[in-house]
Amino acid sequence: MLGTQNLSAFLLSSFLLWVTPGTDTMCILARSISQGRQAGLVSALGISSGILVHTVFAAFGLSAILATSAWAFTTIKVSGAVYLIYLGLQAWLRKAKPLSTPDIDTMSHWQIYRQGVVTNVLNPKVAIFFLAFLPQFVSPAADLGALPFLMLGILFVTGATIWCLLLAGFAAIATIKVRGNEKFAGWLERITGCIYIGLGLNLLRSKSQPT
Repeated sequence: MLGTQNLSAFLLSSFLLWVTPGTDTMCILARSISQGRQAGLVSALGISSGILVHTVFAAFGLSAILATSAWAFTTIKVSGAVYLIYLGLQAWLRKAKPLSTPDIDTMSHWQIYRQGVVTNVLNPKVAIFFLAFLPQFVSPAADLGALPFLMLGILFVTGATIWCLLLAGFAAIATIKVRGNEKFAGWLERITGCIYIGLGLNLLRSKSQPT
């Protein structure tokens, strides 16, 4: 690939990153299990869009601000944590209904997609990761500006999107019967809320400065 190196190592590393459970995985699973396949798929697309934003930032060096500024890192980190906790409280307080109920989808696809984007964009660790990960596979001799970074980033996002969509689909299929039970649906909403709150608290506990 133009301006890149060790592409096979990049693909292997990317695959291991895709299948390793993390914040994105938990968000997609929570959405798929509590609200079904379509919600999970839309959430996966939103999260992938957020990854693409970080890829563009890293390609053009904007993520360097987060890597060098403790204040910027902390600000983004706290904002992301607060947003995750807000989503968790929202899920916890939402009145659950069985999936078969006509008005179960109280959130539009746009709202779910937007939450996926914002959740990822407000995670500074993702920005730092791309800033550290992508340069390892760009040829030092290449004088192509941001192009190699964008190509690698798009390749990473494409693979991650496919994995996330498969994950959402399988999770939704595996739980479709239990989601038809109103009482269990209520517990699923609360579990979803706990996952989001836990992710937010974990983000707050992370180091306040980039490493």
